[in-house]
Amino acid sequence: MDGIFNAKEHVDYFESLVAIEHIDISSIIDFGFGHGVLFKEFVQRFRPYKICGIEPSKYIFNQLDQTTLSTSVNSSTTFYQEDLKKWCERSDRKQYYFDLGICTSVFQYLPSDVIDFILPILSKRVKYLYFSVPTDIELKRQVEEIEFYDPYAKRRSRRFYQTKLKKYFTVVSNRVLESKYHFNDETTLFSDLMYRN
Repeated sequence: MDGIFNAKEHVDYFESLVAIEHIDISSIIDFGFGHGVLFKEFVQRFRPYKICGIEPSKYIFNQLDQTTLSTSVNSSTTFYQEDLKKWCERSDRKQYYFDLGICTSVFQYLPSDVIDFILPILSKRVKYLYFSVPTDIELKRQVEEIEFYDPYAKRRSRRFYQTKLKKYFTVVSNRVLESKYHFNDETTLFSDLMYRN
């Protein structure tokens, strides 16, 4: 539900961060857009020249009103009905590079070896990643508080995800990661070096 009923607040949060730091978001990709609520909010707010969305579910993919996204912002749009691994296996071309990647509630469905495969590719293809994933504690709370058990979600600790991500991304703020591949001492928001003695 997070990112659906509060999509506007998510984009407000991200927009305030990039506005303060004068970060240009001219291209956006969503790695598993689902019903497209958060995706549409990001696109309508930033009005990027290039939009891409991927979604593995054929049923959900066919539900997205692609014309609404395309015509409302007059952008170059591409949509793929495929999973994140398949997208990462595509040849490395300029069209697959984006200022912002949206990746919410995706990683809990990926095997560990797939995460290891896609992270270095994601870090090369996106400058910033708007990222969230439920941990084992959050998945347990879902069962206890709303009686929802997701049999497909892998129960992993926060440390597991932090360890996987830290080689390729720096945490800028809650949910916002910056690619270390695109790291630049003069323009980056934060550096892991600042925490070393």
